[in-house]
Amino acid sequence: MDPSVLAAMARWPNVPAVYGWLSLTESGQWRLHPAGDAVQQPEAAGEPITSAQILAFIDRNYEVDSAGQWFFQNGPQRVYVRLDAAPYILHTVTDTQTGRLGLRTHTGLDVSEVKALYLDSEGRLYVATERGGALIAGRDLPVVIDALQPAQNPSSVRGETRHAPETMDDAIASCLDSGRTVWVRAPGMRGFAEHGVPLAPVADTQLESLLEFRRLPRGDA
Repeated sequence: MDPSVLAAMARWPNVPAVYGWLSLTESGQWRLHPAGDAVQQPEAAGEPITSAQILAFIDRNYEVDSAGQWFFQNGPQRVYVRLDAAPYILHTVTDTQTGRLGLRTHTGLDVSEVKALYLDSEGRLYVATERGGALIAGRDLPVVIDALQPAQNPSSVRGETRHAPETMDDAIASCLDSGRTVWVRAPGMRGFAEHGVPLAPVADTQLESLLEFRRLPRGDA
């Protein structure tokens, strides 16, 4: 957090938190809700925040509490965020020196560990990272899928190693159509273990539990 924010928190430690004024969209856009209706009306679109200075301030002071509720620390006050998809929206970045692909959050943080991938029925790809739950931005999804390859599943059934799907199309079909967890790797991307990570099907109702976050924050948490 910004030093000025930490100082304000120390000076005014008991400022009540607020809910319903801020949301994060599926594309990674911060939106303001002047009516304070972001939580009570999850479909309320709000207004885009366009000031580069304000956006940078929110990005730097975005945190999570012990209940998995994400907030923007606005000086001494927590402004809790409605999450339309996940706490972070990920974009692809390319290292200018190595040419290696990586993932970066909408707040500008690089991802160093991809723990698991989750694919929903709409084709959205969610990621468990060391920074928290995330969604691959729609515009970056094709690049990520192209970087993935089927990997050998390290688990065994009756002493026999499960064979990896031959192609990513097979892996995705196995995941979505058969409900199976498959393993994938991404040799050209930072953050992926050499042996790969699990790619599992996921229902919308499972995401908050699996990725440990709360989309609609509430004051009794």
